[in-house]
Amino acid sequence: MEFKTRTLQELRQRRSALASKRAVVGLDGFVDTIVAAVGQRAGQGENFTAISTIAEFGQRILGAAGKSTNLEFYPRMEKLGGNGPIMANALLAHGAQVTYIGALGRASIHPVFAGLASRAHVVSLCDAAATTAVEFTDGKLMLGMMRSLDEITPATIDAVMGAQAYRDALVVADLVALVNWTMIPNMTTVFTDLVERVLPATPVRPGRRFFFDLADPEKRSRADLTYALATIAKFEQFGRVTLGLNLKEAQQVFAALGFGVESESENGLRTVAAKIRVHLDLTTVVVHPRESAACATRDGTYWVPGPYVAQPLITTGAGDHFNAGFATAELLGLTPEACLGVGVCTSGHYVRTAQSPTLGDLETFLANWN
Repeated sequence: MEFKTRTLQELRQRRSALASKRAVVGLDGFVDTIVAAVGQRAGQGENFTAISTIAEFGQRILGAAGKSTNLEFYPRMEKLGGNGPIMANALLAHGAQVTYIGALGRASIHPVFAGLASRAHVVSLCDAAATTAVEFTDGKLMLGMMRSLDEITPATIDAVMGAQAYRDALVVADLVALVNWTMIPNMTTVFTDLVERVLPATPVRPGRRFFFDLADPEKRSRADLTYALATIAKFEQFGRVTLGLNLKEAQQVFAALGFGVESESENGLRTVAAKIRVHLDLTTVVVHPRESAACATRDGTYWVPGPYVAQPLITTGAGDHFNAGFATAELLGLTPEACLGVGVCTSGHYVRTAQSPTLGDLETFLANWN
């Protein structure tokens, strides 16, 4: 029986349990403007040919050295952004109960987060950051302005949410997902505060899971990264920890931990996940390139192909949807292989439709995936 059939059967058997599951997600928040880079304009509005690849865009920039150039970004949409809000939205679509803590607006919630705020309990710590996401056929460039995220600290959480309310949310959480470490300068301090002050004073919830996503740590030092990873490992004393990594993040973590380079093959991905997991002594490490996904647990390694599409409708947020799907499947107690299957299908549905799928949508996707 192929893994798609097995995943579909497991999902159908256990999906009803999700309605009782509660998640706390944080801590970022971005207003994303999705744009195309204009290559040749023939008229107003959509009447242009887009720059299709990052390499072509790079050549346009290099050609301006010693001179100047005019680059036009044509807006496709403005949307909720940030690893946390996108993952929270996807968890809500699946059917979980969500408390979101993050950067959603100071005086009031920014309009792009209105849908999230209407379905989740939200606590906004500061103004949202902003990203201009330039999408190409071979990847995307995320141009960010994120000074407001400097305000996310343990003291701010206590002051805005209240120390007791913070603990109360964690007490009932089946999933605590803390994402976008790279762009939140004080996130390691938040981690440390949780493992040293908050969680020791919070009753351990049976089956509680923690999910972490680093979000491209290239701009952070190796020392910062390895210290953060060591701090993440300390959460194991309070629940089961999953570290989610896209391919680039996995390669950066693998190198930072002193392992060098591995291939991008199935065996290479399994090896990367396994070595990171053993080194940090985590419950699960998952690695998800665009075309497949692999994970390592204490019982072994697993790999599935993904429903790759050459011309997606949207790519920004695909990894966050994978994370939501994988974490949802973990909450439901699915096997590691099925967790990977739900992850790749959640992402696959999203990039084709620009919509976060329900569990019913995932069942349909799995049943029709050729």
